Amino acid sequence: MGNEKELGRNVGRIEPRSLSLGLLVGFFLALFTYISMFDRYVTPLLTVESRVASAYGVPSSLMVEHKMNSPQLGPRNAEEEKPGSDLFKKNDAIKVQPNSSSIIHDASSGRLDASSTPQLGNENIREDRHEKDGDKNSSTSRDSTQKEDIINPKQLGERSADVKPQRKPICDFSGRRSDVCKMEGDVRIHGKSSSVVLVTSNQMRNPEPNESWRLRPYTRKSHKIVMKKIREVSVKMSNSIDAPRCTLNHSIPAVVFAVGGYTGNIYHDYTDALVPLFITSRQFNGGVQLLITNTQLWWVHKYRHVLKSLSRYEIIDFDNDDQVRCYPHAIVGLESHEDMAIDPSRAPNGYSMVDFTKFLRGAYSLDRDSPIKMGEHPEKKPRLVIIDRHRTRRLTNTEEIVKMAEELGYEVLRAEAKFGTEVAEFARLINSCDVMMGVHGAGLTNLVFLPTNAVIIQVVPWGRLEGIAKCDFGDPARNMKLQYLEYSIGEEESTLIDLYPRDHPVFKDPMSVHRQGWTAMGKVYLVEQNVKLDLPRFRPVLLKALELLH
Repeated sequence: MGNEKELGRNVGRIEPRSLSLGLLVGFFLALFTYISMFDRYVTPLLTVESRVASAYGVPSSLMVEHKMNSPQLGPRNAEEEKPGSDLFKKNDAIKVQPNSSSIIHDASSGRLDASSTPQLGNENIREDRHEKDGDKNSSTSRDSTQKEDIINPKQLGERSADVKPQRKPICDFSGRRSDVCKMEGDVRIHGKSSSVVLVTSNQMRNPEPNESWRLRPYTRKSHKIVMKKIREVSVKMSNSIDAPRCTLNHSIPAVVFAVGGYTGNIYHDYTDALVPLFITSRQFNGGVQLLITNTQLWWVHKYRHVLKSLSRYEIIDFDNDDQVRCYPHAIVGLESHEDMAIDPSRAPNGYSMVDFTKFLRGAYSLDRDSPIKMGEHPEKKPRLVIIDRHRTRRLTNTEEIVKMAEELGYEVLRAEAKFGTEVAEFARLINSCDVMMGVHGAGLTNLVFLPTNAVIIQVVPWGRLEGIAKCDFGDPARNMKLQYLEYSIGEEESTLIDLYPRDHPVFKDPMSVHRQGWTAMGKVYLVEQNVKLDLPRFRPVLLKALELLH
């Protein structure tokens, strides 16, 4: 008791200022100790999170934010298809029993997490897996059997309450040749109803009214009659409650386009479909799925080598597809610059027509990248191929042309690209040649298979067609790094002299015929006319081609 009184007296002697200072120091010591112990657990977690983010190319700050505000997409029966060479085949999926281990792809972050598969009713969850290996899966590995990553989102009710809105679709209707919509996020496509939906959060703080667009994904938008036959596609934004439920999920982009219109004419096959498709989809290095509306099976088969080189996945018949396919990225419509042209300043990765022709050589396994060099191989004859036409704008003295060319030192071949011609076989023939010549027409489109720096000779019929010839093949040839020669025939070389008097506007004023419209002009100068070359007049052109090969 005496000690307690002594302690009380001692405490009482402590000055109030000293006591306050001591308590303050003690508080800071305790706070420092608490922070130090907590940081031992927080710091490693953030470090691991940063490493995961780095591995998937996502900034660590975004990964931390995602961990706090991760939105879950609506209920999806995760069914995947594998890539393959059979067109329009049934989905070949690998069945996985419910509650087995799977991979969940979070669409908002691009991250793959291991998780147990939620059971959806009594149905089995199906999944396919695809191991991505980038550029090495280009045209040289188009028959690979890789599969897609499964996407198996959680239930709709588990979505976070603080979800950021998805990026709006970017629909560009300003292009002269085509309309294009691009979207990223949760994109759901139902081909049979011609519907593409970008899902937005149903819990946005400032919800906007659903927006929608309609377009026809063909690259001749100014040709009204043709465009009416192209199926219209609806693109809209919708919240997750109203959006269709996914039946197939994909971890790759989708490209939706049409092949109707002028399809069947080889020139339009390339300028309206294949070149724009290259511009739009080549950037994905085969990791993209093609969905074709107005499709024609014969067309898909005819250009299968090109399509397989652009996509390692099954080609989808958009009009008859009843699946709701979900993608993280989708493009509806094709980028198109000009006829048979690519503008590198506007194309992804600066692609050009030279890149397109190199791509075709890879798709068709063509051997030659350059023509013969006469100075290095004087013993070899350069190969000249004459593109025959058997209906309109025919060369009526082809045999005489062949004989003259052979006398000048050419090995001469004659070829015609008919509707049913096997493209791979014809491509090998053209690629084996050093010079190609023909009258203006779709058959000259095969110049895409010539080796770089080969020579192309376009014979321009009578009727002031030089502008059309330049646009259709002259400029494209130069853009492909081909050496272009043009030969415009005279009146005496046209069979129109057998149909019209010499004082007729067909000869005296061709532009008056042009002013009557395309149909009237085409009837005279493109349909009724054949060509008989003046051999002495044409001979210097063949000599010039030989000179260009030295």
